[in-house]
Amino acid sequence: MDRRSFMQWALSASVLLPAAAAAARDRHGDLLPQRVLGRTGESVTMLGLGGWHLGRMNERDAAQTIEAAIAGGIRFFDSAESYQAGGSERYLGQLLVPRYRDEVLLMTKTTANNGRGARKHLEASLRRLNTERLDLWQMHAIGSPKDVDRRMANGVWDVMESALLEGKTRFIGFTGHSNPSAHLHMLAQKTGAHTCQMPVNVADASYLSFARQVLPEAQKQDVGVIAMKTLANGGFFGGTMHGHHGPNPRVVPDKLSIEEALNYAWSMPVSTVITGPDNVAQLEEKITLARAFEGLEDSRREELIARVAPMAGRTVEFYKS
Repeated sequence: MDRRSFMQWALSASVLLPAAAAAARDRHGDLLPQRVLGRTGESVTMLGLGGWHLGRMNERDAAQTIEAAIAGGIRFFDSAESYQAGGSERYLGQLLVPRYRDEVLLMTKTTANNGRGARKHLEASLRRLNTERLDLWQMHAIGSPKDVDRRMANGVWDVMESALLEGKTRFIGFTGHSNPSAHLHMLAQKTGAHTCQMPVNVADASYLSFARQVLPEAQKQDVGVIAMKTLANGGFFGGTMHGHHGPNPRVVPDKLSIEEALNYAWSMPVSTVITGPDNVAQLEEKITLARAFEGLEDSRREELIARVAPMAGRTVEFYKS
């Protein structure tokens, strides 16, 4: 998709947003606004809590962060078996599931390269998460079309489909952050994936863009899109390592505010945005922004893309190929 075509598509994103669900409340309080997760038909909160950041906290801080997420209306919780060698999943199994399992969407992921490994990961994840069934299980961090072909040939997706039939997960999907060609290759397999997870941020539009290349195809297939790295995993704060700030030129606050960055992501046709807070204060800031979100005018979205375009590339999105 060339820049002109992309802009024509992206600037119409306000009418392509996943259908919003009616205002909801459960026994724990008011939920954040919800969107439909693709063809699953599930309504999910527009903000979800990222498991990697949760897993690197001490137990007290993790408990406080989970409670703040629930109180703030978040009902989507992300994790992966690879995060802290299962530590993130253990926190969710101990601190979230006993009190809130019936009200949340619980997702985890496998990095397995073969079916045997995927099965082993699934059973271990279920034990750590203290649940008999996941809501969403995803093939994690696909890196290239060759990587997709290898995992498919080695039976990873077969195990995921079996987990569906066995009732050990309700939905299956895939994730990746390095190369949109991997996502496109996966979507071309017509596997029936329910979801895909990918970077969606203002800088992405100008370099190896998931938004340009993957989002339109995901919409065609009614695959629910889970946005991650909306602040470039620390890259917007000058970082060059997973989840860290650093000395490089900063997109935030030099070019954008956090509000502008998140509003851009929410204005794209994504079902939810996964946030990785370092503390409760950061999480509560994003919850406040989610409640205040009203959309972006077409001209505003275009202006934000143009403002950040000179900084786009691997310096900011260091995790891309």
